[in-house]
Amino acid sequence: MKELVEVIAKALVDEPDQVKVTEREEDGQIVVELSVAPSDMGKVIGRQGRIAKAIRAVVKAASTRTDKKVVVDIVQ
Repeated sequence: MKELVEVIAKALVDEPDQVKVTEREEDGQIVVELSVAPSDMGKVIGRQGRIAKAIRAVVKAASTRTDKKVVVDIVQ
């Protein structure tokens, strides 16, 4: 899941070298944290969170192969 989020985020932002994705397991679920440059935060979140919701939907669809829930957090 980490690679999927990283590819999507790098395609959206102006500074792809600032994209950092970490993945950890917590309470039986996988938490993927996405961090981008402050100037690119709006591009990743989108208007009314539409881009963020779309990223989460794609990750949720891709995570059906695993038995664990995947959560995507966008951090500053």
